[in-house]
Amino acid sequence: MKAIRRFTVRPVLPEPLRPLHDLARNLRWSWHTETRELFRAADPEGWRPADADPVRLLGSLSAGRLAELARDEEYLGRLAEASAGLQEYLDGPRWYQEQRAAGAALPSAIAYFSPEFGVTAALPQYSGGLGILAGDHLKAASDLGVPLVGVGLLYRHGYFRQTLSREGWQQEHYPVLDPHELPLDLVREADGSPARVVLALPGGRSLHACVWLARVGRVPLLLLDSDVEENAPGERDVTDRLYGGGSDHRLLQEMLLGIGGVRAVRTWCRLTGAPEPEVFHTNEGHAGFLGLERIRELAAAGLDFDAALEVVRAGTVFTTHTPVPAGIDRFDRHLVSRHFGEDGELPGVAVEKILRLGTETYPGGEPELFNMAVMGLRLAQRANGVSTLHGAVSREMFSGLWPGFDPAEVPITSVTNGVHAPTWVAPEVFRLGAGQVGEDRAHQVLAGAPVTDADATRTGTPRRWEAVGSIGDQEIWDLRRDLRGQLVTEVRRRLYASWRRRGAGTAELGWIDGVLDPDVLTIGFARRVPSYKRLTLMLRDRDRLRELLLHPTRPIQIVVAGKAHPADDGGKRLVQELVRFADDPRVRHRIVFLPDYGMGMAQKLYPGCDVWLNNPLRPLEACGTSGMKAALNGCLNLSVRDGWWDEWFDPDFGWEIPTADGSAVDEDRRDELESNALYALIEDRVAPRFYDRGPDGLPGRWIEMVRSTLVNLGPKVLAGRMVREYVERLYTPAAQSRRTLEPEAARALAQWKAKVRTAWPGVLVDHVESVADTAAGGSAELGGTLTLRVRIALGGLDPNDVEVQAVAGRVDSGDAIADAQTFPLKPVGGHDLEDRRLYEGTLTLDRTGPYGYTVRVLPAHTLLASGAELGLVALPTGAAAEEAGVLMR
Repeated sequence: MKAIRRFTVRPVLPEPLRPLHDLARNLRWSWHTETRELFRAADPEGWRPADADPVRLLGSLSAGRLAELARDEEYLGRLAEASAGLQEYLDGPRWYQEQRAAGAALPSAIAYFSPEFGVTAALPQYSGGLGILAGDHLKAASDLGVPLVGVGLLYRHGYFRQTLSREGWQQEHYPVLDPHELPLDLVREADGSPARVVLALPGGRSLHACVWLARVGRVPLLLLDSDVEENAPGERDVTDRLYGGGSDHRLLQEMLLGIGGVRAVRTWCRLTGAPEPEVFHTNEGHAGFLGLERIRELAAAGLDFDAALEVVRAGTVFTTHTPVPAGIDRFDRHLVSRHFGEDGELPGVAVEKILRLGTETYPGGEPELFNMAVMGLRLAQRANGVSTLHGAVSREMFSGLWPGFDPAEVPITSVTNGVHAPTWVAPEVFRLGAGQVGEDRAHQVLAGAPVTDADATRTGTPRRWEAVGSIGDQEIWDLRRDLRGQLVTEVRRRLYASWRRRGAGTAELGWIDGVLDPDVLTIGFARRVPSYKRLTLMLRDRDRLRELLLHPTRPIQIVVAGKAHPADDGGKRLVQELVRFADDPRVRHRIVFLPDYGMGMAQKLYPGCDVWLNNPLRPLEACGTSGMKAALNGCLNLSVRDGWWDEWFDPDFGWEIPTADGSAVDEDRRDELESNALYALIEDRVAPRFYDRGPDGLPGRWIEMVRSTLVNLGPKVLAGRMVREYVERLYTPAAQSRRTLEPEAARALAQWKAKVRTAWPGVLVDHVESVADTAAGGSAELGGTLTLRVRIALGGLDPNDVEVQAVAGRVDSGDAIADAQTFPLKPVGGHDLEDRRLYEGTLTLDRTGPYGYTVRVLPAHTLLASGAELGLVALPTGAAAEEAGVLMR
């Protein structure tokens, strides 16, 4: 019989054990080893690291066991120490507070919005890299003391759980999550009633949501939940599952995340007295509507739309994670318009102005679609990609929003992702490092303490990281074998469970006891399964792969995991293709596919692999943080030069897979070339280095690469480094810009922009002339100078409204300027009868070969973050272009 009602009975802890409640409900336990060990000791049999959940564990303890623990003096001593440690962690000053004390003008608070957060397997609100990155961002912010508040949605079904059919076809399951059984607390008003946010929907309907709180160390994470009694069935399902439903469903999710999220933050600050955020960080376009809600707030306070837009832009940071337009949410503009205006949300904001923010106005854009990333960029004064290469790809992809500028000048910077080391470093790796530098310093290292002159070598590596370099070869090799052995045990357990779910009987599965070998070179590949990540590239030549797997003296073994999107049948076919190969009795002891990839599995998989494989179509991997997590455990990378590996590749850290992305080849030929390169690398370089043993029986060169990865790559891939960059390069400048834009300043800036846009068609480069350095005989020689005189029509603008520049550098065969440098030109004298202004400046000829220049005019204002911000530029045309286009050879 089924229960007609379900509810959760919470345990009543004996008084001496009460601190366990706070320890369980703060997710710091998920990355704090001592706290996890405390819960393990409470029930060694019931605690499973892969899916550990202290809240559920405490609910399962018998009254007798609780009474026993309450009398255990040794356990109570550990509990008191852990409780005091948590309190010190929550209240004590950290890096951010030290920076403030030193006078840094840091933001009072930052709101960080993301559609998914991967904090722990016990709170399954993530699908892949975007969510794991968001969770690591919160954890690193907590470790550094950054006053962040996270905002997301609570999906009652989370993402899906993955199993396989007997034929290897992916099957999805959506278990219902009860928030009362998760490490969450309902945010309540002062009278004890649940706090609510409400959105207006067309037809007089409303969308209600309650707010759940997850404590991520020092960082509150607010999760909005539409499964409340006030909603009709359709509205209750808005937060049913992550990335589910059609366009209308997704639009409502993103409205709730953005608009409802801002209202949830305001409620949180009102109830707790927390400072209001000065900066809003939009993690991908899904949360872009938060900017519209903030415009509505400012409009209600008396600002017009344009002035409110300037205030919002000044305090907003937008991060794009996708390198392809197909990865961006786009909605029919008529669907968007139905949800706004007088019959929907934001009635004080004109619908046409909302639509204009998301319109694809660039060549090739579709004006009938509303682009969430385009809106995100237009609502943020500062934007970034997530690796150096991805920043370049993003500037190219969105360059149409800044016509007239080269992609290199598009105002999208990059902050390379990082990973939260305390979450992803295996305890055994941590203990080995702590043995060299001490436990407290090891914790500081993994938190991403900044490198200072006093703490860095000539190479910039912190000395406390260098201390890891003194660990002996035998210790490193023993560690690696131990981790590999743990992975073998975990793989066999999961593989057995998978085959049982596929319908196999116990008598069929004796072979699983021989799957994998703790002494064989182990390669890992685990990620989502869109086609560009090329899950099956390794299967391109199956005979050659079998030879590698079954080599008599240098065999390899491969562990693969990954989920295809439920609607992606192409991705599911790739999974099935890999599974069928791995089911072959000839190789199934050497290659396995593990279903239901998630955080619990990953925390065993990364440390246990010797090599981490990544072979996407370059440059379609924005960052690829899985290789970072593997590297922190001494795993070497074997990867295409994409994402973070493009900027930090070093032969001491692993191998690069050559790519054919610059060749005029079709996709099939490209896969053939790159798979052959992959096989050759494993066969000729990777496997021999692993199996080449010295007189002591150790692979000395391999161990040296492991050591170099830990010492030199480790400090770069930390989420602490990433969050510090966000604070210093994006959050703090955004807060300073926001503080400057008080209402009058915002109105003045909006009026100035309107004046410039109106006048810009009349801004012209009318005449250009150049005079070479006479000391060089009038010819262009290295070290010489060139004086430019330019006449500009300002179209009624004041000279202070513009900046006139010369742009110079080497030129290619098509006269395009590469590696351009800009030189300001200064006004000279007055203006002529036609209101032309004269400008002059000098170019220094600092390079040889084909060289060229041009002249341009940009808007200039002290409150602009860059000269390209307005997307306006005046270049020479006609005769002036011919004059400016002089080439010197």
